Amino acid sequence: MVICCACGQAIILRKRLVTTTTAAKNTRVNEMIRVREVRVIDEEGQQLGILPTYEAIRLAQERSVDLVEVAPNAVPPVCRLLDFGKFQYERQKKEREARRAQKVIEVKEIRLRPRTGEHDLDVKVRQSLAFLEEGAKVRVTVRFRGREITHPEIAREQLAEFAEKVGEAAIIEQQPAMEGPNLFMMLSPGKK
Repeated sequence: MVICCACGQAIILRKRLVTTTTAAKNTRVNEMIRVREVRVIDEEGQQLGILPTYEAIRLAQERSVDLVEVAPNAVPPVCRLLDFGKFQYERQKKEREARRAQKVIEVKEIRLRPRTGEHDLDVKVRQSLAFLEEGAKVRVTVRFRGREITHPEIAREQLAEFAEKVGEAAIIEQQPAMEGPNLFMMLSPGKK
């Protein structure tokens, strides 16, 4: 039993155990709401007006639902009368759907050497075209060993030839650049 300090009225509060998950850590429910008054919206979406918090909690208990703070930054905060478990489930379901809808862009790597033969280069071009058709980005890397690094122009010519063979299927996202003992170029899918 709690006695309201504003009107001196006695209110019997039955505490409902509410477990919080990662999705609901910042959501205040029932007795967690610590403001003087809140704007209340019922289960059907009708506004019940601005009520003292203790009265809104009592109203929620009478209807066997929870008082859930949905807009804490509003003045006064907006609370809804709803089943909190169902609310959490719906929110998690929406988050899962949003994650599923996101498109993850893969980056595939094609490795070459400065002395890679013409036929081998054609095979690598076909591989990269397949990757680009799938929607993945392609990082073409030329790895130098030993004294090969003294002639980076050979690798630059090789990357230019590679880009020319790929043609319209790719856009050069990043021009050839040295990174340690490697020269690399990034390609992204072009016009379809």
